Amino acid sequence: MTLEEFEEKIGVRFKNKALLELVFIHRSYLNEHKQIPEHNERLEFLGDAVLELAVTRYLYENFDKPEGDLTNWRSALVKGESLSEEAKRLDMDDLLKTSRGESKNMGKARDILLANAFEALIGAMYLDSEFDVAYQFVLRNIVYKLENILEKGLHYDPKSRFQELSQDKFSVTPTYEVVSEVGPDHNKIFTVAAYLGEKEISQGMGSSKQKAQTEAAQKAVEVWDKIEL
Repeated sequence: MTLEEFEEKIGVRFKNKALLELVFIHRSYLNEHKQIPEHNERLEFLGDAVLELAVTRYLYENFDKPEGDLTNWRSALVKGESLSEEAKRLDMDDLLKTSRGESKNMGKARDILLANAFEALIGAMYLDSEFDVAYQFVLRNIVYKLENILEKGLHYDPKSRFQELSQDKFSVTPTYEVVSEVGPDHNKIFTVAAYLGEKEISQGMGSSKQKAQTEAAQKAVEVWDKIEL
């Protein structure tokens, strides 16, 4: 896929093509291409804030709900797993530029890179045009999931839900333990196991210990009916 084909796919034309190119440049790519001066992390930082603002604005304007409910809904919409799903749907993986070593990483590690690139794309849209362009993109590619999230109860905080279920059924509070951490300090990926007592229930991965714990809890909730101690 070319960048022009990608623009067609997302329905957004960039005035500054260099910004769009930057969206797909991972830090590791610079190690093998010294002539390239910048990677996408600053755009990711900006895009994360724009994404949160866009979702917050939509929820505020369309739902008269308590702050806690809206916060949970927003968290479910903007979590990394949701972003990586959309990045794959838009075929962003085809355009992502990484080092040869990084390109061999698949699974959760790749999903994190794609989620970051998706945020970088939103940041690039904001810089290239105006907030409304990024806002409409978020509506089309993120907010549309809200109905399904609410219908399936995916907006509940996984760790709180896991603890509630565990204490109710087993009178046990879940604990979490870091199983591994890989990668350089600026780009670590953590694997965390969730336990009930001595029994490991599930594992999760993420770019922080908190995110890995949340994924482990979510997986535990998804298989709750099969858990026995």
